Amino acid sequence: MTARSPRAPFIPEHDAGKLPVLECRGLGIDFGGLTAVDDFNITVTPTEIAGLIGPNGAGKTTVFNLLTKVYKPSRGEILLNGKNTKDMNTVKANKAGIARTFQNIRLFKEMTVLENVLIGLHNEMNYRLIGAILRFPGSSYWREERLAKGRALDLLSIFNMQDYADKNAGSLPYGSQRKLEIVRALATNPVILLLDEPAAGMNPSETGELMETIRKIRDTFQIAILLIEHDMHLVMGICEGIAVLNYGSIIAKGTPEEIRNNPQVIEAYLGKARG
Repeated sequence: MTARSPRAPFIPEHDAGKLPVLECRGLGIDFGGLTAVDDFNITVTPTEIAGLIGPNGAGKTTVFNLLTKVYKPSRGEILLNGKNTKDMNTVKANKAGIARTFQNIRLFKEMTVLENVLIGLHNEMNYRLIGAILRFPGSSYWREERLAKGRALDLLSIFNMQDYADKNAGSLPYGSQRKLEIVRALATNPVILLLDEPAAGMNPSETGELMETIRKIRDTFQIAILLIEHDMHLVMGICEGIAVLNYGSIIAKGTPEEIRNNPQVIEAYLGKARG
């Protein structure tokens, strides 16, 4: 298979012909006189597991912040299911179908596991503010709350976490906290899930379980997943397409095999990562 230009979107052969769920065209952002990301172009198709890798400081998390509208791009376009997200804020982008986790876990650790997932279900709540304030017996508020609790428990059960529902999130083991953050993101009903270093701080056993969890998410929810990760065993083991970022620009795209054997990638990143 011939190497692809960094400017060309990566679409795995098995996904050829599918409309992209996420497309970035010439995306870039400047902070003052510094260009943090420039000419970033990727295409992620439905149910694809894609990876974004590169050295620390390459701009990977900045890309995620652009995709989720934390930052406003200086140039370029972000299309979600063909719709330009230019006028969206973070809330609207989430409701449109982009969900993420963070490099540093951001749970409400004093709240229960169930309560954390319920927060993620806010997109599906249909009761009015007055109903939430007054909470009359038999009102839509209580019906929605019962439905939301059932949905939250269903999500937890998919990942065998239903027995933790009433425990404080902060009391969970590290790996379970990571998993809970993913469950909360899934509760927003995304079309694409962004995972920022999901294996950070995990031991090899936990990382192996995470790989199975990511595959399970894709297969169960039929969504796309884009992940940032430094664990090359995980990236090469589950990603179908990989883009490599260095100094804010994509230097290579391809399959895991193509990326593994790309001299420019080895020089810029993989050689150091292996060392």
